[in-house]
Amino acid sequence: MASSTTVKIAEFRRLLSHAHSVLVLTGAGISAESGIPTFRGAGGLWRQFKATDLATQTAFARSPSLVWEFYHYRRELVRTKQPNKAHIALAKAEKRFEKEGKRFNVITQNVDGLHRRAGTKNLIEMHGNLFMVQCTLCQFIEENDSSPICESLRNRGSPDVNPPEIDEKDLPRCTKCKSLVRPHIVWFGEHIWDDVLEKIQKEIQLCDLFIVIGTSSVVYPAAGYASILAERNIPIAEVNIETTPSTSIATYHFHGPAAQIIPQLLSVNLNNE
Repeated sequence: MASSTTVKIAEFRRLLSHAHSVLVLTGAGISAESGIPTFRGAGGLWRQFKATDLATQTAFARSPSLVWEFYHYRRELVRTKQPNKAHIALAKAEKRFEKEGKRFNVITQNVDGLHRRAGTKNLIEMHGNLFMVQCTLCQFIEENDSSPICESLRNRGSPDVNPPEIDEKDLPRCTKCKSLVRPHIVWFGEHIWDDVLEKIQKEIQLCDLFIVIGTSSVVYPAAGYASILAERNIPIAEVNIETTPSTSIATYHFHGPAAQIIPQLLSVNLNNE
C-alpha cells in the first residue's frame, strides 16, 4: 500500500501537469541545505553582532567599513557553496515549462544568488543580491562579482578578529561617479523596491499553483502571499522541515529537506547531475 506521502506527491504531480503558471517562493531553508548560515536565531552572530545590528542604513552611516567587512565575509562564504538539488530541480522545471509554453517563476527572499547559479532565469530576488551594489550618491546599480570586491577588503571579514577600520575612500566605489557603494540589498527598516513589488503582484495574479519552500512565513510581505492565493482557492504546496503559519492553509505540506522533496514533486531526474 502506498504511503500517504507518496499519494500526496502523486496528487501534486497531477496538479502540476495541469498548471499553466507556477509560482515558487523560497526562503532561507533552501539555502541552509547548501550550508549557508541565516545569521538569525541562536548562534547567528558575526563577531559580536547580529545581522539586525549591521544590515541597516544607520549601521552603514556609522561604520561603512564594518558593514562592508560583514558583507565581504558573506560574499566569500557563498562562493564556497553550491546550489543543491532543490535549486537545480527548480531550474530544470522552469526549462521544461518554458518548452511547453507555460510559466514557471521563482521569487526568493535569499540574497545568495544560488538560484541564478543553478540556472533559474525567471527569478525575482525580492531582497536583492550579495553580488549587486548600489551607489549611495547617483543610485547606479550594477553587478560586482569581484573577489575581493576591493583590495582593502582582501583577507578581511574574519568573524574572530576586530581589525582597524578601513578608510572610506578605500571601500568599494561606483564605476560611474566614484562615490561609495553599498550592497544592493533591502536592509531592515527599508521597503522592497516598487518595481520588484509590481513584478511579484503580476505573478500572484497569474499564478494557478503556488509552492512555498523553506520560508518561515513570518516576514512580510512574502508571508502574506499564501493567504492571498488561498482566498482564490489556488492550490498551495509547502515544503519545510518545520510547521509555519502557512502550513494550516497549504493544500499539501511536505515535511522534510527541500533537496530531497523538490526533485520528486517536480518529476525532475537529477541522475545526470
